[in-house]
Amino acid sequence: MPKFKKFLVGAVAVLGAAFLAGCSNSTKKQSDSGTPKSLNVQFVPSVSANKLEGKAKPLEKMLSKRLGIPVHVSVSTDNNAVVEAMKSKKVDVGFLPGDAYVQAHKQHAADVLLQSERYGLKAPSGTWTKKLVHTMRSEILVRKGSGIKSWKDLKGKSISIQGPTSTTGYIFPVAELKQKGLDVPRSCKLVTVTGHDQGVLNVLNKDTDAAFVFEDARNNVIKDNPKIKSQVVPIYYSRPIPNDTISVVPSMSKAFREKLAKAFIAIGKSKSGRKVIENVYDHEGYVRAKDSDYDIVRKYQKIAEAIKK
Repeated sequence: MPKFKKFLVGAVAVLGAAFLAGCSNSTKKQSDSGTPKSLNVQFVPSVSANKLEGKAKPLEKMLSKRLGIPVHVSVSTDNNAVVEAMKSKKVDVGFLPGDAYVQAHKQHAADVLLQSERYGLKAPSGTWTKKLVHTMRSEILVRKGSGIKSWKDLKGKSISIQGPTSTTGYIFPVAELKQKGLDVPRSCKLVTVTGHDQGVLNVLNKDTDAAFVFEDARNNVIKDNPKIKSQVVPIYYSRPIPNDTISVVPSMSKAFREKLAKAFIAIGKSKSGRKVIENVYDHEGYVRAKDSDYDIVRKYQKIAEAIKK
């Protein structure tokens, strides 16, 4: 091959490689810009995963319409699974309860975007009020007539919990009872279940003596069992806990965070959107949130973690 031709072929090859590299860098910049081309949203199961996923699916179209990109909604096995998925960037948005959010933020896996609003509850009936609140409580449920009248009677008893990362299903009741003098992990038999409705049913069916659940988890069972509130009763309420979060991966751009926040707030204000989020988590809307809102969760988390050691 003549020298000039060799030079020309080499030059073309170099230019081609440079062009491809430029395209690659351009594509990388687009993918690393913090503006997703599609959005993966994941929930943690407050009820059985199959039921929850069916209830949450309508959010795909609602969000996609407002964001202009495809949206995929799924349900994890538990809080830790969502945190790990966000950490590995397989999930962009997580509906995380307080403690799971604190853990995720500590691992640089999530930033809080919004906090849910719910209607308040009257105790001990568990009936809804018309007042929107940004906090909830944990409660301890037992069977009526079981002889368990207060937290002092729980020593040696079996308790359904939602796992050590659940704010209402473990952290707050365990931390508060420790401060009162009861070391729950060492003094009781703990049974981990998935879904607060399952905790209620475990108590009803005598699978455990008590359950740590959110107030008032019996409302998630009442359609199937209208008598549940006369059969399973609360004996203890925790102090107020900041409501669940909508958290996002730290790499998400400020511009897209704002767009996403507006989309969720708009969904909560629309009639059809509110119906969906009510069915999923009893949410009635969303408000802006900041990391310091969850400092009380960090405090209780440290107490609960110290008990394990």
